[in-house]
Amino acid sequence: LDVEFTGLHSTSPPSDQPSLFDSPAERYLKVRQSVQRFTVTQLGLAIFSNENSNTYVVHSYNFFLFPSTLGVKDIEFTLSASSIQFLSHYGFDYNKFLKDGIPYMNEVQEESFRQQPLASSWKVSSALDRDVLKKAIDEVTCWITAAEEEETMILQDLSGHQMFEVQLVLRQALQNIWTQPLGDKKVMVKKVRPQHRRLLENSRYDYCQKELILLSARGFTNLFQTLVKSKKPLVGHNMLMDLMHLHDKFYKPLPESYEEFKRNIHNLFPVLLDTKTVTKSIWKKCQFPRVSNLLEVYEVLCSDLNPKDATCPVIALASDCSRYAEKKYPHEAGYDAFLCGSVLLKLAHLLLCRSTGDAVEAHPSFSHYLSVLAEYLNKVNFIRGGVSNINFSGEDVPCQYPPLLVVHVQGWPGLSERQIYQEFKAHCRFDVRRLSRNQFILLSNRFKQLVLRDYKHHPHLRVSVYRHWRHSPRVNCLLQVSGIVALWSVLAFVL
Repeated sequence: LDVEFTGLHSTSPPSDQPSLFDSPAERYLKVRQSVQRFTVTQLGLAIFSNENSNTYVVHSYNFFLFPSTLGVKDIEFTLSASSIQFLSHYGFDYNKFLKDGIPYMNEVQEESFRQQPLASSWKVSSALDRDVLKKAIDEVTCWITAAEEEETMILQDLSGHQMFEVQLVLRQALQNIWTQPLGDKKVMVKKVRPQHRRLLENSRYDYCQKELILLSARGFTNLFQTLVKSKKPLVGHNMLMDLMHLHDKFYKPLPESYEEFKRNIHNLFPVLLDTKTVTKSIWKKCQFPRVSNLLEVYEVLCSDLNPKDATCPVIALASDCSRYAEKKYPHEAGYDAFLCGSVLLKLAHLLLCRSTGDAVEAHPSFSHYLSVLAEYLNKVNFIRGGVSNINFSGEDVPCQYPPLLVVHVQGWPGLSERQIYQEFKAHCRFDVRRLSRNQFILLSNRFKQLVLRDYKHHPHLRVSVYRHWRHSPRVNCLLQVSGIVALWSVLAFVL
């Protein structure tokens, strides 16, 4: 699975940017704000079927998505200029997203929809939809005065939700008509007697029954629930944000509690596999170039650097999904989903070969691959933070980073975290946090002793290794208070 969004990280406020200092719970709250502001533009799903021996047939799909506007509160979302430009560069079709996006809703929105009365007080929120409705009503009212009973007319060029809205509003306004969708953006309007109309309303052939309208308004959510029920392994690449959007858009609004989020995701998808997590581990063990981009990982695994044998999994695109066999489509969600599954199979086979000393049985099954991937199950990559991955089925294990550095500032008043970052970024990538008025903490995932040496004789900045008992403001405060108490005790004793 792969998901594309209208933006990644919110820039407001700047303090919400990811940091090495972040615990998983702190990062979750930061990313939660971004997920709530942005929306999903496209979701890619690649279904791998192990049809015979070691052959996997892939059906890959792209779903352009757009929040449901049918009978729910109007949705607002943010567009990030850099994300829009990025996707546009790779050929993303924003017309399909905006005009033909499949609707979706989460459980809270669905409950709100269910509580609305339908035929008696249907409200249309969009100005565009109101214009479409006005045009349809004008056409029908002009036609019906001269029309005979059982005579019909066709309304055309209606989008999915407009087909329902037009029928509901027309039926509400006119008691002597009946409507029926014809597909291909068309609705048939028939002139009928009121008695006949009442019979039709109570029949099971009425396409405007509330459950059928809800089925249409839920759109992609129906497929999401099918995925949940299947309990199949869900594979992604760097998939934390994907999972947060799945939860927020198709299940329930993201909870404030990080632990509740983890429990919910584990209940929805008991088996998660993040190819980024597996790749980070494999790259340390194998003599492969350090690439992290999904397409680059796939190309390395397909290259001569990864020797092939007769037992390797054969990945074949289904005949109606062969477009990806002829050309690369990076950052198209369906293509990236195909890459995810392919990378996972190739990595699993590589691990199986290493664990058996290259003595792999003729046709290893997927269960064999799952067994060698066991240590990576439900561990989703965590970018630059207090843990290397989030464990959705257990406790998160903290990272072992190099020691913290503390910067003492002398004779340089008003120095900010941003200025400290600019000062040290040439040496190594540090994250900066203010410790006190004239002290800052630096944390890096790659510590360089050169920093201590280069700033040994700096006129304003002195760098040393952080010692909690020496540098912590709380410890210093406690020592000062203890010193004052001790001094007064001595004075009292002397006096």
